Amino acid sequence: METTSAGQTPTTPRKKMTKQLTGKRDDTALHSAARAGNIIAIREIINDAAREEELMELLSKENSAGETGLYIAAEYGYFEVVREMIKHYDLSAAGIKARNGFDALHIAAKQGDLEVVKVLMESHPELSMTVDMANTTALHTAATQGRIEVVNYFLEQESSLATIARSNGKTALHSAARYGHLEVVKALLGKEPRIATRTDKKGQTALHMAVKGQNLEVVEELIRADPSTINMIDTKGNTPLHIAARKGRPQ
Repeated sequence: METTSAGQTPTTPRKKMTKQLTGKRDDTALHSAARAGNIIAIREIINDAAREEELMELLSKENSAGETGLYIAAEYGYFEVVREMIKHYDLSAAGIKARNGFDALHIAAKQGDLEVVKVLMESHPELSMTVDMANTTALHTAATQGRIEVVNYFLEQESSLATIARSNGKTALHSAARYGHLEVVKALLGKEPRIATRTDKKGQTALHMAVKGQNLEVVEELIRADPSTINMIDTKGNTPLHIAARKGRPQ
């Protein structure tokens, strides 16, 4: 099976898609090398930059999808490539968002790629505070996807990340509860237990979210964390029990 220069093996569908889309994305040579995981080509491209200004322009260059070379390397999970590239990125360039609203750290967090997350954070820990268009942190993105290792890593770096809400008022706990990610719920509550009573713009707690989902264990965990949430009402006057009854979940 063919491997990349970074020693990683992309999946066949992704390789096929790459061949179809690369030419349509206005990729630079750096984008293409990052997409191929070609660390040797990346080093040559970077070393060929005559001036610092030229290098920064090269690194910050976005293709038609708003992706930098660093973003692409992070998306593909090329840890060695990301480690090589991030040496040359300042915080501003590392935090450039693609058109989907994600920067390199967000996409790595979404995919649960702990190695890539770590190497980005070791260079620029401030990236953990960057948000997408809906004010979503990388921690929140990881929590929504149930990426427990990445969630634990972020919480170890800065537990207050768990208190940051999206523009709709939902915290990472709301999202983890809604999608039934029990271990993520436990991790968030373990670091910031007070977020159990946080409400979104609809007045709903994480417990309201949990009863909309499918995981009874998450419901029980949230009740244990703060029993008062059973009686908290949203803007329409509904407690979590009201929502559970409507959804036919008598437990």
